[in-house]
Amino acid sequence: MSHNNFGHLFRVTTFGESHGPAIGCVVDGCPAGIPLAEADIQPFLDRRRPGQSRYTTQRQEADEVKILSGVFGDSDTPGQVTTGTPIALQILNTDQRSKDYEAIRYAYRPGHADYVYDAKYGVRDYRGGGRSSARETATRVAAGAIARKIVAGVTIRGALVQMGPHRIDRAAWDWDEVERNPFFCPDANAAETFAAYLDGVRKAGSSIGAVVEIVAEGAPVGWGAPLYGKLDADLAAALMSINAVKGVEIGDGFGAAELSGEANADEMRMGNDGRPLFLSNHAGGVLGGISTGQPIVARFAVKPTSSILKPRASVDRFGAEAEIVTKGRHDPCVGIRAVPVGEAMVACVLADHFLRHRAQQGDGPAWPFAR
Repeated sequence: MSHNNFGHLFRVTTFGESHGPAIGCVVDGCPAGIPLAEADIQPFLDRRRPGQSRYTTQRQEADEVKILSGVFGDSDTPGQVTTGTPIALQILNTDQRSKDYEAIRYAYRPGHADYVYDAKYGVRDYRGGGRSSARETATRVAAGAIARKIVAGVTIRGALVQMGPHRIDRAAWDWDEVERNPFFCPDANAAETFAAYLDGVRKAGSSIGAVVEIVAEGAPVGWGAPLYGKLDADLAAALMSINAVKGVEIGDGFGAAELSGEANADEMRMGNDGRPLFLSNHAGGVLGGISTGQPIVARFAVKPTSSILKPRASVDRFGAEAEIVTKGRHDPCVGIRAVPVGEAMVACVLADHFLRHRAQQGDGPAWPFAR
């Protein structure tokens, strides 16, 4: 299996399966001299960790990260810092229940990657989906924690803004509220609606999709490149690579199709600091593939979890028709735990583009107010 890595200068390779002994990643390209310890990574993994409420899978994983390489510290170097060499991270799997998947050993879950994996490779790890499991995303969150240290001046936050047909009230957006409810929802009233709605979905043995929004503030103008190195193209690819994601939009995204040219244009005036001041942000902080200095805004749609208790028609690998009921522990709305994963992928892309920009532009452009 190829393509287990992403990024250019900040490059991440992930490994491991859902029901294997461990998962992990290797981060290559992190500059030397950055303070880094497990304690810098663990809080982000704790936000994604399963089993923290009745609204997520009840699989109990500590998700404790161990740094295996790429850091050093002694009496001459107080604390641990990165050495510039590959950083290997490991997360043990401790609560696998492979027997839950015996019933689908040979049958394919509709809406899941089971069939295409088997058709492509001729072998499929049916235990939790193997590499196609959302379990793999824990390694991305760990890598994202390192990426955040590279772009320490950028604040990256995510929120669940829609669950099924229910949307938040954007006028009630409160970033502090995101950490006060189990949905990473910025609207307290919407969080209550999500809770009641998802209880019904869960008790019915079904699942539901969601929309996640990621906002990165503090990125300067200039990151990204026209044509084949667009910042928004890399963001879209990174977010689309997350399990179960079926759509990505930057800024107004598909909503821009309903706007006129004058309504969509982010008009500018000169600010008091001598730099351009944008009067709106329909572009989501990216123009021509290059960051504008405004908040970078990306949203992605997550489909309903494929593993559900309701019977569905399918076939097995021998060509026989089958009826599938998936037992085990699964998220009734996988979009909830996708929030920290989305944050991590945006962090990785921004770290990569920061390093690429620094390599090409050094201290930045010559245009005075762009500095």
